[in-house]
Amino acid sequence: MVTPMTLNTSSEPKIAVLLAAYNGMQWIEEQVDTILAQQGVDIRLYISVDLSTDDTLQWCEALAEKDSRVTVLPYGERFGGAAKNFYRLIRDVDFSGFDYMSLADQDDIWFDDKLKTACNTIVEQKCDVYSSNLLSFWKDGRQLLLDKMQAQRKYDYLFQGGGAGCTYVASAVSTQQFKQFLLDHWEEATAVNYHDWLMYSFCRSQGILWYFDKGYKLHYRQHENNEVGSNTGLTAAYKRLKLLRAGWYSTECLKIIKVLQKVSSDIPAQFLGKGFKNRIFLLRNISQLRRKFGERVFLFVIILIGLY
Repeated sequence: MVTPMTLNTSSEPKIAVLLAAYNGMQWIEEQVDTILAQQGVDIRLYISVDLSTDDTLQWCEALAEKDSRVTVLPYGERFGGAAKNFYRLIRDVDFSGFDYMSLADQDDIWFDDKLKTACNTIVEQKCDVYSSNLLSFWKDGRQLLLDKMQAQRKYDYLFQGGGAGCTYVASAVSTQQFKQFLLDHWEEATAVNYHDWLMYSFCRSQGILWYFDKGYKLHYRQHENNEVGSNTGLTAAYKRLKLLRAGWYSTECLKIIKVLQKVSSDIPAQFLGKGFKNRIFLLRNISQLRRKFGERVFLFVIILIGLY
């Protein structure tokens, strides 16, 4: 367990920022600079480095020696993906003494009021967790606003996440609830390949209030090593189609549904399984399965033709 350092006595919100890193030397310094430059909040940055072949670990350890706000978790484990690295961070960081928790990628650029805006919004909206839109950018200068913030549907959390995890800011109480859920169901929960989707799903299943901000407070870097990325363009569409044909989407949905049914009685049993009756149930409830109309139409089609 990584315990929090001595926190200051100011009235600024105290935030544990969790950063999962892997071979990140090309971008991590710029990202961390923007995290540590956050205004109006009291930051502690926790970094977990997956086994890397560059100098990411050495750079992070050198930073931790210079800046007492930075802690690098013990090194040596191979996670093989961002989700398991984030699960490790949530498991090992002690959130007592903090007001909020935030997730961070290693390659984005944060506005200096990103966290303060999220904290203020949580208070104003009387919610527990905040996420937002974000602006993708490429090295050739292209930019694209990713609009993830449509109205929530009854069961959308079982079929999509709450936007990009790098926009998430959660109260310490809701973070601790999610952490306990992970600890209680570690094997099944950590089999889910998208930590941010699982966190959104858990919170929604427990009645934890989630707020979508239509604004954005970070630049979301796009490059060839993105694990997920903005999913735009023909190439991304072709990759998604291949994944659908391989059963990726339905497999992830069913993982989430199965583990959440252990902690929520409000998830219909008909969501599990791929039989004819299950398919009819999904089609009848299609209006509640995704937030965006076009995505509901697409989901209707793939269920109808048997790609789900």
